[in-house]
This record gives sequence, C-alpha cells and structure tokens, in this order.
Amino acid sequence: MAAAIAAARVWRQSRILRQAAVLLLRQPGARGLAISHPYRQQEQQFSSLDDKPQFPGASAEFIDKLEFIQPNVISGIPIYRVMDRQGQIVNPSEDPHLPKEKVLKFYKSMTLLNTMDRILYESQRQGRISFYMTNYGEEGTHVGSAAALDNTDLVFGQYREAGVLMYRDYPLELFMAQCYGNINDLGKGRQMPVHYGCKERHFVTISSTLATQIPQAVGAAYAAKRANANRVVICYFGEGAASEGDAHAGFNFAATLECPIIFFCRNNGYAISTPTSEQYRGDGIAARGPGYGILSIRVDGNDVFAVYNATKEARRRAVAENQPFLIEAMTYRIGHHSTSDDSSAYRSVDEVNYWDKQDHPISRLRHYLLSRGWWDEEQEKAWRKQSRKKVMEAFEQAERKPKPNPNLLFSDVYQEMPSRLRKQQESLARHLQTYGEHYPLEHFDK
Repeated sequence: MAAAIAAARVWRQSRILRQAAVLLLRQPGARGLAISHPYRQQEQQFSSLDDKPQFPGASAEFIDKLEFIQPNVISGIPIYRVMDRQGQIVNPSEDPHLPKEKVLKFYKSMTLLNTMDRILYESQRQGRISFYMTNYGEEGTHVGSAAALDNTDLVFGQYREAGVLMYRDYPLELFMAQCYGNINDLGKGRQMPVHYGCKERHFVTISSTLATQIPQAVGAAYAAKRANANRVVICYFGEGAASEGDAHAGFNFAATLECPIIFFCRNNGYAISTPTSEQYRGDGIAARGPGYGILSIRVDGNDVFAVYNATKEARRRAVAENQPFLIEAMTYRIGHHSTSDDSSAYRSVDEVNYWDKQDHPISRLRHYLLSRGWWDEEQEKAWRKQSRKKVMEAFEQAERKPKPNPNLLFSDVYQEMPSRLRKQQESLARHLQTYGEHYPLEHFDK
C-alpha cells in the first residue's frame, strides 16, 4: 500500500513538470528552447518525395509506387561481333586492321591447338596418359584475348585456356611433358594433365579447385596497382565457376579496391553436364557486372576479332583507370567436358554438329583469310600436315622420357623440410628398398 502511494506521488510530480515545460515553450521569449528538438526540424526538412535520399548504401531516387525490379530490365545484353560466320567484317569501323602476319599467327595457333587436342585426347583413350580436356570450339576466346595482352600481363586460367599459352609460344614439348608428367615437366610430375604453368610466360599454374583463381587474381591485380606496374591481370573462368562464392567475392574486391583486372568468362553453355538454363535465371554473367560496379561487355566468342577488340580496350582502360572489366565471351564447348565425361548423355549429336559445322571459330577465321587472299587450300593442306608432324614428334619424345625421381614428391614446399615430411621420405625409401621389385622404378629418373 505504501509503495502504491509513493508511485502515485512520483507520477503526479512528473506530470506537473511536463505541464510546466509546455507552458514555458508557449511563453514569449522561450523560442530558443526549441533547439532541444532537432528531430522535429529534420522531419520538416524532408517532408516531400522531391527530396534526395541520403542513405549511404545506394544512389537512387524516392518513388511513391510499390514496384519490384524485374530480373531482365532489358531484352538482353547485346553480343558484340566484328565478323559474321562467313568471315565478312560487319562494320568496317570495328575492323582491327591487323597485319597479315598477326592474323596468320591467330590461325596457326588455333589450328595447332586443335591438332594437339585430337592427339592427346586419343592418347588418353589408349591409356597413355591419365586425363585430358580438349578446347574444341573455344579456340577463338583463347587466342583473341591473348593477342590483345602484353606478354608480361599475368594470366590466371581455369583449365581450358591452353590456347593462351600456345599464343605465347609455349613449346609443344612442354605441353606434352606436363601431360605425361615426365622429367621435363616444369611441375615435376606433381599435377594432373592440362594443369599447365609457366613463370617465364607469366601464366600461373592451374588449380583443379573451381574458381579459386578468381580472388587470387584480384590480389595479384591489387599488388600490381600498388606497385604502379603498368600491368593488367586477366582471369579466365567458365559460367559454371561464376556460381561459386569465390567469384562473387572476387568481383566485389576488384570493384571496391579498383584493381586493374579483366574477368574473362567463357560462357560455353555447360558446366560439365549442367546447361545454362539450370545454372542461373538472370541474363548470363555480363549482367552481374553492373551490380558490382564493374564495366561489362558481352562478345561473340567465336569471333576472334571481337574478342581481340574487347580485350584490348579493356586492358587499355584497366591500366589507365585502375578499374576492373568483365568480358563474357559467348561460345560453345564442342568436346566432352573431359575424358571423364560423356556429353551424349545430356545433349544431342545434332546440337554439337551444328556448332562444329556452322559456327566454329576456326572456320570463321579461315573464311576471312581466304577472302583476303592470305590463305588457300594448298597452304591449308601443307599446314595441317606440318602441324600434325610437329605435335607427333613432341608426343613421341615425351613418351620416351622417364618420370621424375620419386624423391621430388617431398620438395618445393618448405624451405627447410619439416621432420614429419622427412620421416615420410625415409619411410618411402625403406618401402621401395624392400618392395621395389613390385614397382616400375625403371621408368623413373634415378
């Protein structure tokens, strides 16, 4: 009862104080007391939809109508092309006007890669190597982009960019050595086939783990920016890898840190067996760029000149302006995903034949060369014969070479080998000394 009486007294006292405050505000000369109500002034200042939003997280206008943004606000991002399927330049102002020697290098790099693919694919089927991935149908994306770069620009590939190394004059002998894992392999036989790498040609060694190269490439680009290296980093990946979390993290870091990097997406229609219709609902990969604040373009990946023009301009601006660019090259994977895949289980033969016969990047460039008088059928036959001979010579040489010494399993990781690794090395040595007759040690370097 006493507590209730005390509470009533407190309530009456607070009510009297509130009434007194109101009276003070109403009296003349009490205008200055209104300063104690800043929120009331702010409400009066922003009372109309005509005022600009001040939220720090976006740049926009107020609207007074409830409306959700549609996934496809336009009919589709257009595809930039320079020449049509018959090798004719569509718009003369977009012709890169490349000299004959350079265009012939495009063609020879693309066809040599195609020949190497066929021979190594068959060698895997014969059990000579353990694994292989062809580049059929995507040669234009490799060569067109590689030709637009400086030779010192750093390349982060996925696993289907052998044409970039081919254009940078990576020897056939080293392609073969890597796939065979012999003593000439720069990776000393410790990687799966097609996981190339070459420090001299600024090509970072391939990693099987999908999309990990994307944030790594951004880090390298940020380092190049801080060093004022006048250098760009290009990062290749497929549309399937773009669904990985690493891709989103990489895009955002590149934009916010303003890195000189080119994200080059090869949209070839399939992530192994998953078609694009089951991978995403938006308008491809280029449509994602603006959401991160990245300048983006979609190109015809079977048009080597369109790829070249887009990459060249992206490189120029990336270095000059320190900002990222996203190129989505629309193409088609004609071959199986790898020798572990049978694509006939999820796509028709007619679909594959259409792209192989009707819209192949090599055929398109051949039409261009023929129309210019820079190539003819006799040259084609001679080059096909010569390129096959070169590949077969490198192939036979690689097959005869021994495998690296087993002790190399333990090197090139630590500057000083830790005790646990030394114990493993000693254990292997004892095992081979006891049971060596059961292993083909004669095929390994001593």
